[in-house]
Amino acid sequence: MTEYVPVLLFLLVAIGFAGGTIGLSSLIVPRRRNAVKNSSYECGVEPVGDALQRFTVKFYLVAVLFILFDIEAVFLYPWAVTFRRLGLYGLIEMALFIVILFVGYVYLLRKRALEWD
Repeated sequence: MTEYVPVLLFLLVAIGFAGGTIGLSSLIVPRRRNAVKNSSYECGVEPVGDALQRFTVKFYLVAVLFILFDIEAVFLYPWAVTFRRLGLYGLIEMALFIVILFVGYVYLLRKRALEWD
């Protein structure tokens, strides 16, 4: 039970720091509201249209596919670090992994899932 005391103490300090910082910032921040401050800002370009516009499903599909392939690419780093220790078995496994990724990529290209239209 005593081995959990440092973890509990760290958790209490983290919660206290987060709450204290938010509380302190809400007390000392100046509140001068105006139209420029309340407008949305992105790269210095004036906003066009409504901020609550709907996006097509294609946008979300491409975003999810990007995340999927990005996460799968992350698996290449630990493999590269331990490549010598894994030997031929590791090479074959990674080749199979990349082949499966490539088949999925070709499938997406054939279904035209990555085209914006």
